[in-house]
Amino acid sequence: MDRFEYKSAVERLNIWAHAYYVLDTPLATDSEYDELYHKIIDFEKQNPTQIEPSSPTLRVGGEVLEGFEKASHITRMWSMEDVFNEQDLKDWVGRVSKTKRDFTFYCEPKFDGASLNLIYENGALKQAITRGDGSVGEDVTNNIKTIRSIPLHINYDKVLEIRGEVLIKKSDFENLNKEREINGEPLFANPRNAAAGSLRQLDPSITASRKLIFYPWGIGQNSLKFVYLSQKMDFVYSLGFSQPPMRLTTKNFDDVHKLYIKFIQKRDEILMMMDGMVVKVDEVALQEELGYTIKYPRWMVAFKFPPVEKNTQILSVSLQVGRTGVVTPVANVKPIDIEGVVVERATLHNFDEIKRKDIRVGDHVTIIRSGDVIPKIIHVQISKRIGSESALERPFVCPICNSELLDEGALIKCQNLTCDARVEASLIFFASKQALNIDGLGKEIVRTLYRSGLVKNISDIFSLTKEQLLELEGFKEKKAQNLIEAIANIKGSELWRFINALGIEHIGEAASKKIAQVFGLDFISTDEERFLELEGFGKEMTASLREFLHVNRDLIAKLIQIIEPEAAKKDIIDNPLKGKSVVLTGALNRPRDEVKNMLENLGAKVSSSVSKKTDLVIFGEDAGSKYEKAILLGVKLMDQNEFEQFLKENNLYGL
Repeated sequence: MDRFEYKSAVERLNIWAHAYYVLDTPLATDSEYDELYHKIIDFEKQNPTQIEPSSPTLRVGGEVLEGFEKASHITRMWSMEDVFNEQDLKDWVGRVSKTKRDFTFYCEPKFDGASLNLIYENGALKQAITRGDGSVGEDVTNNIKTIRSIPLHINYDKVLEIRGEVLIKKSDFENLNKEREINGEPLFANPRNAAAGSLRQLDPSITASRKLIFYPWGIGQNSLKFVYLSQKMDFVYSLGFSQPPMRLTTKNFDDVHKLYIKFIQKRDEILMMMDGMVVKVDEVALQEELGYTIKYPRWMVAFKFPPVEKNTQILSVSLQVGRTGVVTPVANVKPIDIEGVVVERATLHNFDEIKRKDIRVGDHVTIIRSGDVIPKIIHVQISKRIGSESALERPFVCPICNSELLDEGALIKCQNLTCDARVEASLIFFASKQALNIDGLGKEIVRTLYRSGLVKNISDIFSLTKEQLLELEGFKEKKAQNLIEAIANIKGSELWRFINALGIEHIGEAASKKIAQVFGLDFISTDEERFLELEGFGKEMTASLREFLHVNRDLIAKLIQIIEPEAAKKDIIDNPLKGKSVVLTGALNRPRDEVKNMLENLGAKVSSSVSKKTDLVIFGEDAGSKYEKAILLGVKLMDQNEFEQFLKENNLYGL
């Protein structure tokens, strides 16, 4: 085989691979594929400097890694709001219609796998990053190069982020588990766990053996000029990516619901696991205008499939006390398999719910589970009662500390701030991955430290010594030293992580980031009214935040001194936009996130709605109701060209 024949063979093999892995229409037999593949290998062994970048041999995986490096997405990967019935979907449509009544739906299946972001630059696959927290994930580039439905090169030379789902076919999942059973290895619970676990293998050759596939569902950073998202996705599919089995664009709500029913009917026939249908606004300009809440885009929802129901029996009921003191009854049920997950417990929510459904220990019940939602009891099979079932009484004292409980009707709370369950739960969360991520300080270690008396509150963690740890069972020199170093290493952590680690009720990761970005270390002394000004913050959130800061101010101040979290807030120089309330509307000539970040860096508050308090509305093409409301209220307006000129005249670029 000469150089010309080699290049021709590589091209032919890539065409065969695309037909097999993407189009599911094989053009050659397995033996023909293998024969040509080995001819390519032979040429490359003899000519290692002439290997084509697109050669299929480069997909076998590289060296085994020691761990995964963190990597940042160019633009954030958002989660989706879930809706569970037709009325929920209509409510979402109603919210969108307040901005624009006439719009187009774009619908596609919601596959249940591991989310991935692919970054292409100059036509080449530059990086592949797991979703992570939406901003930062893990670099799995070496592994995804083994997935043959992901092109290593595309016919597009600008920067492009392609988001999608890494999946494993249901049949391949079953075969994988059979192999693991034969080899005495633990089985994967479901195809999603198998896909996620396969993607995160330190040895790429293991990933290569798992028959993973990739389906795109969206894009991040891009400079595509299409008016509709569906057009952008058509372009993505034209680059060589797999298309979903069914998708739809329509202005008719009934068409959306008909497709949803069709997906449910075809659910078992489709080769990959699906847990719903994604419904999006198709117009890109309207997406930009609708914007985002703290957690979700306002322009799309996941219309989840009806949950799976199974029958089982309540064996006993346990009472759990969370870090906020809420006492939750949990039913321990006879183990039952629901879509590959063995369910042994189901939430009972509260004692009002128990009374309403007349739930008793020993009852035969119907439980449901939908995706990651905690299983819950929806029906008691009263006809199966034999008389030995026992009623559940409302507790009057905490099951952990025996202190009197506060009964607020739906909620029953332990008010004892020193209750072991509350303190333990707070300590566990403080050290967890979603909080300050103290390596080595997991649940069992926290419990050991707390019950030994070495750690009675959060600040005690930072006074631990290696000598104290060595006195505990299970600690040796290296383990003790590693934990002490891990605790020391969180000094200078990002401020949002510190705020999130405090475990304030209703204040999660997204809200913590917003607080850190806007107020910096001043958050501890910020009043409730200013928190209410933050986009997505309601009265319940701000009241919880106010109460927590009031009660725990001294502890928070002490922890700030110890940890010295890195404040995200920047010193903002005086400028005409500082402190102003600004609204963006219409299709702007640069990404809305970019404009929003610029305004916030200048000290402006970017709001999603126009009111009498709005100082300025910046508008682009196809500006809608916000533009009209601004005129009605007499709010100052600037089109995007006037805004650019304003920035230049006031020397605000680059600030």
